Amino acid sequence: MTVFDPAADFDRQLDGLIRLGYPALAGRSEAAFRDLLAPLRAAAVTGTAGLPAPTEARVPFLLVATRELVPVPDRLALTTLTGKRKPGFLDRNFPLDDLPKFDPIKELEAPAGPAYLLFDVDRGEEFRNLAPAAALEGMAAQERLPLTIDEGIAFITHFPAALASNRCFSLVGSRCGDKRVPALWISQGAPKLGWCWNGNPHTWLGSASARPERVGLE
Repeated sequence: MTVFDPAADFDRQLDGLIRLGYPALAGRSEAAFRDLLAPLRAAAVTGTAGLPAPTEARVPFLLVATRELVPVPDRLALTTLTGKRKPGFLDRNFPLDDLPKFDPIKELEAPAGPAYLLFDVDRGEEFRNLAPAAALEGMAAQERLPLTIDEGIAFITHFPAALASNRCFSLVGSRCGDKRVPALWISQGAPKLGWCWNGNPHTWLGSASARPERVGLE
């Protein structure tokens, strides 16, 4: 059995962001980009103690880049489905100027800054065919919290197989004060970021969640 090595996976995730061109999008050199995120490596190791190895549905941790580092549309355009080349895109019903209005809900206490770590991340298949509002109650019962837009993009960036047919997920952790809930699903052979109503269930859409703690750079 292969033993999961969190330090090696942190390096893989960081190298992946560099290969995708994140440093240039962030206005930094590769060396400066590495130096910025390197302090999170040790926390990736300590924070995954006791967690199982990654599967398509659940992973030990994510290195999350925020919109402070690289804008959402740029990061979304660098995602693809497993084995595909078409870039991720924003749904036409999700106006570009709406994105800044979707902030992490206060319960998350999301770290400020350009990047952070998120642990024990699950795409939430158990919440398929449940409205996001009901899924949020289920997460609370498990002492877990929902993912944000930044975290969902990180999930499918580092683990593209997490987004699959009938295995898509809402991002209940990002809200703008109305009844819309962001979600990632598949359209035209590529990842799509759109939104659904808080009270509407979909058989193909779960709600992703993670352990409550998030570890930032500060």
